Amino acid sequence: MTRTQLAGGVFLTYLPAEKFKTSLLSAQFVVPLRWETASANALSSAILRRGTVSCPDMGALSRRLDQLYGARIDVTVRKKGESQCVGFVASLIDDYFAPGGERLLEPTANLLGELICHPVTREGLFLEEYFESEKTNLADAIRSILNDKRAYADSRLLQEMCAGEPYGVPRLGNEQIAVALYPRMVHDAYRELIAASRLEIIYSGSAPRSRVEDALRAALADLPRKEIEAPPEPAAHALPEEPRMITERLDVTQGKLGMGFSCASEDAAALLLGNTLFGGSSNSKLFLNVREKLSLCYYASSLFHRQKGLITVSSGIEFENYQKAFDEILSQLEAVRQGRLEDWELEAARSTLLNAYASMGDSQGKLENFYLGQAATGRDETPEILAEQVRAVTPERIFEAMGTVKLDTVYFLKGKEAEA
Repeated sequence: MTRTQLAGGVFLTYLPAEKFKTSLLSAQFVVPLRWETASANALSSAILRRGTVSCPDMGALSRRLDQLYGARIDVTVRKKGESQCVGFVASLIDDYFAPGGERLLEPTANLLGELICHPVTREGLFLEEYFESEKTNLADAIRSILNDKRAYADSRLLQEMCAGEPYGVPRLGNEQIAVALYPRMVHDAYRELIAASRLEIIYSGSAPRSRVEDALRAALADLPRKEIEAPPEPAAHALPEEPRMITERLDVTQGKLGMGFSCASEDAAALLLGNTLFGGSSNSKLFLNVREKLSLCYYASSLFHRQKGLITVSSGIEFENYQKAFDEILSQLEAVRQGRLEDWELEAARSTLLNAYASMGDSQGKLENFYLGQAATGRDETPEILAEQVRAVTPERIFEAMGTVKLDTVYFLKGKEAEA
């Protein structure tokens, strides 16, 4: 893996690979995550995928992609730390396997450049029909999270826990802001996005790096550049004096208990392994005890947010089991803190993480997602380096790091008819 700068604020992460039959080319604009801009950025990227000056509609774009032997270009909107990453990921036959030795990298890169720099417009704005269609799709996508109550509860926990911080902003923004967007606002947001945002490009395939760099410089020759906005430093998260207790009522038959914890330790590898023991795998204490042994939850797991030093627990429960589940989740955390572990538990947790890092190289999509997250959050560790860090973690480091974990916010989603 190498990372080089191609132009002002334009970086290439080059991942040489000859074992895949496909190449991957990703172009992602990295911007600070803000309520006021998240929806406009997400909308503009979707509109860009509708057509370019030379391919003004989806039919023309499909024909162009068919000429590239069925290449795909998908819109992506992701949240990495406190940054929003919007752009495209292209998948194409690797030149090594292309019929007749045809080169597909250059025309695919050129099409990506067209999507970014030369969208189809009318009187200086996006086509109204494309704008209205994608605006409706965006509002529907934001609204649809209510249909997945687990994802909704997880999102609401982070919003409450990180209120006033960028980390609490969802990747697509807010429905009320989205429906209020108008064409000039979104076109202005697009112009600002491509001119002032850092552009992270990731390539995985067999082409030499020099050829990839030449192809990208040509494809992005018309990319406007001005002073690039620096990536934000993570906003400090303040632990409240008393845990925040949030209860929300919706028409649900299963309760959702979310618990957020602040971590004061800087030992990320120890916290990662501690969280895996706590609730980060199918061998974790939450899964084996709270779910399987005690049957207090339909599901129970935890996630370590490395960028913010937070741990969040997600669980589904019967309304009347709230206190029992709450107490038992804290009890299992205390067991990890105090080192009440079987030998196999620690090795199973370590093995889970090491297998995840080792298997990352088997998927171009996983590699792209990993290295985008690293670039967006200012980190440079490879999966191999992270694996070595996990191998070096001692039990004592785990207990010390997990001893700094404090309850921050509790979010409980219950039914409208449930007893208070």
